[in-house]
Amino acid sequence: MSFQAYLNNIKTKTGKGPKDFRELAEQKGFTQNGEIKPAVKAGDIVNWLKADFGLGHGHAMAIYALLKGVKNEDSE
Repeated sequence: MSFQAYLNNIKTKTGKGPKDFRELAEQKGFTQNGEIKPAVKAGDIVNWLKADFGLGHGHAMAIYALLKGVKNEDSE
């Protein structure tokens, strides 16, 4: 599955896109100025996404990659 397909599936399931998740991560204190805070681990973000949005591990990791800057909306 392409990264874009992950994002599309997440949007269908949650109604939220990359911009929404960036804003929510900032509100939750996981990020600051668009970057993941040093003390925040991948598991913290994955657990949040699983609990609050019902995402599976792979989809939660896609959002983590987006927040970390490893991937972006244009990634394949």
